[in-house]
Amino acid sequence: MENKLQELTQKLYNEGVEKANAEADNILAEAKSEAEKIKQEAEKEAKKIIETAEKKSAEIKKNVDAELNLAAKQSVRNVQQRITDMIVAKVIDEPVKKAFNDEKFVKEIIETVVKNWNPQKNETIDLSVLLPADLEKEFSKFFTAKSGKELNANLELSFSDSIKGGFKVGPADGSYKISFSEEDFENFFKSYLRPKTIEMLYPGE
Repeated sequence: MENKLQELTQKLYNEGVEKANAEADNILAEAKSEAEKIKQEAEKEAKKIIETAEKKSAEIKKNVDAELNLAAKQSVRNVQQRITDMIVAKVIDEPVKKAFNDEKFVKEIIETVVKNWNPQKNETIDLSVLLPADLEKEFSKFFTAKSGKELNANLELSFSDSIKGGFKVGPADGSYKISFSEEDFENFFKSYLRPKTIEMLYPGE
């Protein structure tokens, strides 16, 4: 009887141990599976973060390279423009200033403008000419001596300290005036010479 009881007890014990071991193995397997799942998810997330960071880094590098390239081109263009302006100014500014300091030259320009104001020459026109104040004595005498018939125009001369060089001319009614100042001539010649100078200095650009 005792042997049977002992056998039964041992059997129950063994079954309990086996069941506990099975449950432990099952729990361990589930834990390993969950751990592997977590690991895979973590690796997947880490890979995604790295890919996003690499993509962002590539975009930043691309933008920085583009900005640097643009800045470099602008810097080169600015230097080229400054060199061009210096050359053009050297070629134009001094000769134009010298020409407008020549009273004979200015008189000839005014005569040419006035004579060609009305190409049809079918009637005498009334024009107003504005000149620098320091030319009043010489130019008043000169144009007073010129008859309206010779110039095909009646001239009204006025002088102002605001005009530093050259002159302005327009209808006597003051409706408009066209400027022929040093600055106007300089800008005119510069607008023509600047592209030619750039082409000469930097061919192919």
